[in-house]
Amino acid sequence: MNPLLQTDREIELLLSTPTRGAVEAVKRLPGDFMVLGVGGKMGTTTAVMLRRALDEAGRRDAVVTGVSRFSRPAARTELEGLGVRTLSCDLADAAQVATLPVAANVLYLAGQKFGTDSAPGLTWIQNTYVPALVAQRFRDSRTVVFSTGCVYPFVPVTGPGASEREPVAFLGEYASTCVGRERVFSHYAAEYGTKQLMYRLNYAVELRYGVLVDIALKVARGEPVDVTMGWLNCIWQGDACARAIQCLAHTANPPTLLNITGLEKLRIRALAEEFGQRLNRPPVLTGTEAGTAWLADASESLKLFGPPETSVPRMMDLITAYVSGGGRFLGKPTHFEARNGKF
Repeated sequence: MNPLLQTDREIELLLSTPTRGAVEAVKRLPGDFMVLGVGGKMGTTTAVMLRRALDEAGRRDAVVTGVSRFSRPAARTELEGLGVRTLSCDLADAAQVATLPVAANVLYLAGQKFGTDSAPGLTWIQNTYVPALVAQRFRDSRTVVFSTGCVYPFVPVTGPGASEREPVAFLGEYASTCVGRERVFSHYAAEYGTKQLMYRLNYAVELRYGVLVDIALKVARGEPVDVTMGWLNCIWQGDACARAIQCLAHTANPPTLLNITGLEKLRIRALAEEFGQRLNRPPVLTGTEAGTAWLADASESLKLFGPPETSVPRMMDLITAYVSGGGRFLGKPTHFEARNGKF
């Protein structure tokens, strides 16, 4: 394994390297920045990239604040060490949310996916009630709201994927709460005139987590790879976070809708076979490919930001080396094979 990619901190520094687009964006965005849900998989990368981009842009006076419950104190210490101010807050507690300082630029990454099927009530609280508190508190802030491509219906794999004009669907508990999150934020945007952007993400990937990691690990362990979903889109987490920062400049009222993912439609069977060659382990495939899948058309974000900097082959190179080198994983499978909306 590449010795530069052995520790969580080294991986985070790789992921949070700001793109030129992120640096240029923060030059033109006045005010301070807040990342709500900074303790999640993408929150840390986003906050650290913001700090690094601001420093590179000569805006060392701008403050980046990361908000989370910080159930793992070490995470808070690590963020502070990287220049991110931290605040502990339970976003489901109205009194605590009311004490948060306002910021001109807000990235909302809080939410719940894993355990949705076993704790539906908590999922609705996290994905619809919390947004109501946040939207009211930050009514005057530019706000990028992290959402998901799961708000769309399955679309034919022969087409380009769901565009932002595709009507939303309610495919399971998780997807329904994500539609609810967008609806709640949009309601308060209409009430207060808040400028927002709904950031509909399909599969961010890094070395310890993501759909490509799931497939690579199944191949490496000799576990079956279910190809029923057939096809997918994904994007390197660093590129996804850079796009989120750039999206602050494209918030609007009514809220902008924007798909964020890679440009390619990737066949799950082909990905498994490619990892099999790289890992010298023939994949075990199961299932029959369906004619529809959760696919998004990211052509609008391509027009705004250009292509992602990290290609799919490069992602596969990094993941193959990490898997082969005995890397440590987050243990949160994406459930890419699920077609019933249960996570």
